[in-house]
Amino acid sequence: MNANLLLLLNALSTWYMVGLIWMVQVVHYKMFDRVGEEVFARYATDHARLITPIVAVPMLIEIATAAGLLILRPGNLSFAWAVSGLILLVVIWTSTAALQVPAHGKLASGFRPDVYSTLVTTNWIRTVAWSIRGVMVGWALWTLLPVRA
Repeated sequence: MNANLLLLLNALSTWYMVGLIWMVQVVHYKMFDRVGEEVFARYATDHARLITPIVAVPMLIEIATAAGLLILRPGNLSFAWAVSGLILLVVIWTSTAALQVPAHGKLASGFRPDVYSTLVTTNWIRTVAWSIRGVMVGWALWTLLPVRA
């Protein structure tokens, strides 16, 4: 695969996730406590079922292309840049598996204010990490754009 195409796919998947994580953090999760206890378990179960395909494909593309950028780096992108991006993805995936998925699992049996608070608070880990990745890939694309007079 061409290194420029690899970077472009990485940037697209990263920025898709940046937009999605910010929407989830500041809109979607903020409304979890307004659903109502009588229907919350169904709401939480539906949330997990419906969001999985929306996030799974771009997350897999993002991690695969980030790994590929360790080998194929366009232009002046350094190995350290590629490793840093991959480390951020490890943080994101670890946070997802260790914190957010278990919280969603607990919420699937009913609303719990403590679990909800933990979910919203710990999701900032992913929000910040994806935002940093977004800046990183944005900078990479900017530095590789041809200069036009």
